[in-house]
Amino acid sequence: MTSMQSAVRRRRAVAAAGAVSAGLLVLSACDKPTPLSTITVGRSSVSSEATCGGEGKSLQTADLAKCLKAKDIKSIKVDPDETVRFGVDPKIADKRWTILMNGQPLTEDSDKTYRTIPGSVFFNAQYGAQGKSTLVTIKAADGKKSSSTVTGLWSFKLEKND
Repeated sequence: MTSMQSAVRRRRAVAAAGAVSAGLLVLSACDKPTPLSTITVGRSSVSSEATCGGEGKSLQTADLAKCLKAKDIKSIKVDPDETVRFGVDPKIADKRWTILMNGQPLTEDSDKTYRTIPGSVFFNAQYGAQGKSTLVTIKAADGKKSSSTVTGLWSFKLEKND
């Protein structure tokens, strides 16, 4: 083997090692995805990572207000005669969660991964609904029953399907 071929091989080996190192560095800088929440109506469903938090750390009150005003949230059409199904990752259920409608509690907190609510509730003025859409938020707690410490919010927009 000539010294030229040997030098080329060394450069390739160094370049390959550099590429692997750079790839690992990029991967270590990635954020770990938060647990998912899903809403299903009939045959349609929409899933989302946390709008805010979701990593198990407590959120500040100021952050909560901003999160509930988020504009770029996923939406789903809801026929008031359908059942709306809420599903959460077991990591959320283990820490207890509740459903908020327009920022107000709609259900008591739960440690189950699945809940159902009649679609008509989300468009009923008696429950605080206004107009043809409703903001629904899944609020994760810190694992203590009826805790006020919030660790994550997953928001969805429910749009009335006439």
